[in-house]
Amino acid sequence: MPPRILVVDDEQAIREMVEFALSRAGIDHVAVANAELALEQIGREPPDLLLLDWMLPDVSGVELARRLRGDPETVSLPIIMLTARGEEDDKVRSLESGVDDYITKPFSPRELVARIRAVLRRSVSSALDEITVDGVVLDNRSRRVRVDDSELDLSLTEFDLLNLLMSNPDRVYSRAQLLDLVWPHNVHVGERTVDVHISALRKALEPTGRQTWIQTIRGAGYRFSPT
Repeated sequence: MPPRILVVDDEQAIREMVEFALSRAGIDHVAVANAELALEQIGREPPDLLLLDWMLPDVSGVELARRLRGDPETVSLPIIMLTARGEEDDKVRSLESGVDDYITKPFSPRELVARIRAVLRRSVSSALDEITVDGVVLDNRSRRVRVDDSELDLSLTEFDLLNLLMSNPDRVYSRAQLLDLVWPHNVHVGERTVDVHISALRKALEPTGRQTWIQTIRGAGYRFSPT
């Protein structure tokens, strides 16, 4: 079943452009023009992701995001903020309201669809309370990783990276994809950072003999593959 997106934007031209991009990508969607209608739609049929304009006529997108994050029913609803406000302080305010990503207007339809899919992948991955692979147990609730009853000492970013790889075993991720999925908001991070964190993960797994499970695919990227 395709994901269902709720688009909230008071500008008809923007709504039509977004709807066209989503339709071409095979993504089901509903579009409304203000926060009140958005809340009604969420209560009637919760979407898989909310695409939310900042400047709405009744309640701002930032305030609506805060309300949704404060409600147990919508606390984990993925939210992408659309904003014409490109200053760093505005982006920080947007992220602090609890959104998962932001897109600055004007934006390309291809980037929009790519970011939606990236956030949906992350939300599916984080929805798994626990992932177990041959003695390696990753617990999303406590954000801990145990191997043969010993806990690994991982940074938050290393945990997120391992979470993504373990959630999709044998799938190859390029460095650019890992940057987009694990470091989506940090524009100052380069591909070398991915290599550094992969090396740290291998070092953490080395005493358990599982370091070879994180494999380098020459010219393509990395994958998690138990051997």
